[in-house]
Amino acid sequence: MITESPENRRPLKTRSKAWAGNLAGALGRAKISPDTISLFSVVFAVVGAVCLLTSGLSEGVGRSIALLLAAVCIQLRLLANMLDGMVAVEHGLGGPAGPIWNELPDRVADGLFLVAAGYGAWTAGMTAGVWLGWLCAFLAVLTAYVRELGRGLGFPADFSGPMAKPHRMFALTVTCVIAATEPLWNGRGHVLTIGLALIALGTVVTVVRRTRTLSRRLAKQAGQ
Repeated sequence: MITESPENRRPLKTRSKAWAGNLAGALGRAKISPDTISLFSVVFAVVGAVCLLTSGLSEGVGRSIALLLAAVCIQLRLLANMLDGMVAVEHGLGGPAGPIWNELPDRVADGLFLVAAGYGAWTAGMTAGVWLGWLCAFLAVLTAYVRELGRGLGFPADFSGPMAKPHRMFALTVTCVIAATEPLWNGRGHVLTIGLALIALGTVVTVVRRTRTLSRRLAKQAGQ
C-alpha cells in the first residue's frame, strides 16, 4: 500500500538529487521496510534529544560537541523521513500500516527534539527554555493536525510554512550549530532560547496560514 499520493507528498528538492535516489534505490533493493526507516527517525531523535539534554549540563568543548551531534541527528532524522517515502513510493514497499508510520514517528521526533532543546536551555541557565520547548512541540503537532484535517475533508495536504517540519528542523539545526559557539563568549543557553522563540513564532504563523487556507477551500467548496 502506497502511503503518499503525489498531491499529498511533501515537496522536497532533495528528493530529486542523484545521491538521494541512489540511497533509496539501495534500500529498496535490500527490501528495507519504509516502516523500519521511519522507526530510525525516532532513534535519531532519541539520540539527538540526549545530546541536547547533555549540552545543558556540560561545559566548554563538551557542550559544543553535544550540540553539534544534536544537529547531525536532526539532519539524519530528516534524511530518514525523506527515504521512507521514497522507498515506499518509488520502490512499492509501503505496507498496510504505512500511514501510521508515516505520521506518528514525526510527531514523536518533533516533540523529542523541541522539548529536549528547551530543557537543554533550562539546565544551561535559561528558565524560559522549558516552556518554549513545550510550546514549540505543541505547535508542531497543531500544524500537522490542521494539515491532516484538510486531508480528511478531501483536500490536498497543505505543507505551507514558514515553519513546516523541514523549516523547523532546519531552524533548530542552525540554532544548535550557533549555540555550539557559546563557550567562546560564555553564553549559557541564550541561543537555544532565542531559536526556540523564533520557531514558536514562525509555527504560529504557519498554523494561522494553514487554517485560513483550509477555511477558504471550504468556503469555495460550499459555493459550488
